[in-house]
Amino acid sequence: MSEAAAAVIKPVSLLSDEQREHWRLAWLSTVDHKRIGILYILTGLVFFVFGGVEALFIRLQLSVPNNKLLSPDTFNALFTMHGTTMIFLVVMPLLFGLANYFVPLMIGARDMAFPRLNAFSFWLVPFGGILLHFSVLAGGAPAVGWFAYAPLSETPYSSQLGVDYWAIALLVLGIGSVGTAINIVATVLCLRAPGMTLRRVPMFTWINFINSFIVILAIPVLNAGLVMLLIDRQFGAHFFLQGDEGNSGSAIMWQHIFWAFGHPEVYILALPAFGIVSEIIPVFSRKPIFGYEFVAGSTVAIGLLSFGVWAHHMFTVGLGHTADLFFSGASMLIAIPTGVKVLNWSVTMFGGRIRFTTAMLFCIAFLIQFLCGGLTGISHAIVPLDWQTKNSYYLVAHFHFVAVGAIFFAILAAIFYWFPKMSGRMLSERIGRWTFWLMTLGFNMTFVIQHFLGLAGMPRRVYTYPDLPGWGWMNMVSTIGAFFMAAASLLLLWNVAISLFRGAAAGDNPWNAWTLEWATSSPPPHENFHALPPIHSRRPLWDIANPDRPDPVVGSSEKPEVAKPERTTVSVLAFIASEAGFFGVLILAFLFYNATPHPGPSAKSLDLLKTGLFSICLFASSYTLWRSEQSLERKDNRGMIGWLALTILLGAVFLGGQGIEYWGLFKSGVNVSTNLFATTFFTLTGFHGIHVCGGLVALLIVLALALAGDFKSGSSHMLKAVGLYWHFVDVVWVLVLTVVYIIPHFR
Repeated sequence: MSEAAAAVIKPVSLLSDEQREHWRLAWLSTVDHKRIGILYILTGLVFFVFGGVEALFIRLQLSVPNNKLLSPDTFNALFTMHGTTMIFLVVMPLLFGLANYFVPLMIGARDMAFPRLNAFSFWLVPFGGILLHFSVLAGGAPAVGWFAYAPLSETPYSSQLGVDYWAIALLVLGIGSVGTAINIVATVLCLRAPGMTLRRVPMFTWINFINSFIVILAIPVLNAGLVMLLIDRQFGAHFFLQGDEGNSGSAIMWQHIFWAFGHPEVYILALPAFGIVSEIIPVFSRKPIFGYEFVAGSTVAIGLLSFGVWAHHMFTVGLGHTADLFFSGASMLIAIPTGVKVLNWSVTMFGGRIRFTTAMLFCIAFLIQFLCGGLTGISHAIVPLDWQTKNSYYLVAHFHFVAVGAIFFAILAAIFYWFPKMSGRMLSERIGRWTFWLMTLGFNMTFVIQHFLGLAGMPRRVYTYPDLPGWGWMNMVSTIGAFFMAAASLLLLWNVAISLFRGAAAGDNPWNAWTLEWATSSPPPHENFHALPPIHSRRPLWDIANPDRPDPVVGSSEKPEVAKPERTTVSVLAFIASEAGFFGVLILAFLFYNATPHPGPSAKSLDLLKTGLFSICLFASSYTLWRSEQSLERKDNRGMIGWLALTILLGAVFLGGQGIEYWGLFKSGVNVSTNLFATTFFTLTGFHGIHVCGGLVALLIVLALALAGDFKSGSSHMLKAVGLYWHFVDVVWVLVLTVVYIIPHFR
């Protein structure tokens, strides 16, 4: 038994004091992707308890008409905390944990591309969760829904600090999510084993790879909105709050920003679930997945289309017929690649020798419930139907059919499928079947009937309701179902706990599966693999077990593999894409709020000549940094240091010029709350200045390393990476200078 297995199986209470201390420190300071994956999963399960208890109180309040168990404010707080906790602190950590653990194993890598970044990204999750729940002690939990619609989330309507803690917590969690996504992209692109081409990676890996791009592009949109909301609340600005002429923001803008993140977020949660069932169904059907290329291609299509459907959440706002028509069509279109996946999974099972393990049962339930959730989702793409059902319990049922009936059921399937690999022990199939039937029965009792409640007219987001015909007994059935789900969850936790210590030994490959994670011990050693099998197809373990009938070779084994990119460069490019999304929102907000003139200071109040002079310094710094890189390639260490120092000086001059401009505005009485121009100006240019400061810190670190002689070999991935970031900052300033300073002067 490996040392890792012994550490998992041996009770902590049986260890000596020294061993116990080492065990604790090893888990707290670990950078091993497997332990970080387990920590993600444990964190998700802990917050699942919090979110589940909140859900039970919500259902108890709604179990009978005119109930007074909870006050309206308490109900709203529970509603907000439940939604935020389940999405950001339960489902996302569970999915990130599975990706952390299994993506490197599936591609034959020893670890994630950036182990320390991986650990940092994880620890932001409990930190963000603590921040969110600390709001209960700091003046009251947020009570604005997980979507925090303005103006309800603005200070005049929600003066307690809970909304601020909510926004800061989501910012922290968003930064961690982007870090994990960048790591997954770099790991898949740069650390694949020999022979593991992108066309051969397991479907779970491919889907998480594509999903990471959605995270990288979508989360910064929310981060920008959260920053704008915090500026409103803390500095008296009016991004989303009505005010005097020239200082009257738009509550609808918050909805656009939130749902531009929120609908891709649905696929951020759903796509990894698709990857899970794409691995499990073929194994227990004893067939390769039908149409691998179609499943992979439809994933890319979903990723692209997910960014063009957000306003179907806003049909009831009144965007106009043209916008409604576009987003209705886009919402219907995205159903096509999703339907392709359902077809592929169904045909994979057709004619297969199906083994009805607990994992497979959860996958079958996933298929049926996801199909139902998808069909009700299509109804929301039809504008007249959406107008009737949008703010009813019909939508609550639809959302939970996707979020619970599909995504959470897939996670449960993953736990039963991969627990043997993570622990070396088998979960009890007998308890697992009880868990499955209780969970399936409870889920359908809870949410099927909510469709009918919605069609009967029951609105969502209400803490109580009158005793109308049928509403009382249907809500009672829904509440009873929720307690069935709670019982199933307790059974699952009990199964995990007893199986860790008394479960049957799993062996390396208890399911006779075909992907690389099953080619190593259970649990895997620290280095993951002692040796890797040859990889010529998508099922390398099948090829070993069946040498007389191996899978067809995917791609050419004779052609040399394409050189893998350098991981630092990949990560910086991914980070730049993320920051481009952040600045894109701020620039669009500036254009929107300054499309028409307003009283008070405007862009014409700015000194274009002075700004142009210190802008030249910033643009020149890109040239001097390029010269520094050229000097390094020629092994001219002295020239490299000189040009690098000049780059830092020019960047500092630019910051100084921006500081002088700010000081002049402050002296004339212009601050972030003066009017919408000032608000958008200080926000956009201020965050650019923060990025310049970050770039200068990175350049100073590179300069210090160069002075210490670290770059004498003539090559530095670090300098190239920092250079890419610095050039990006310069490009952003070109856009800011054009939009903020130049164009307004020619109106």
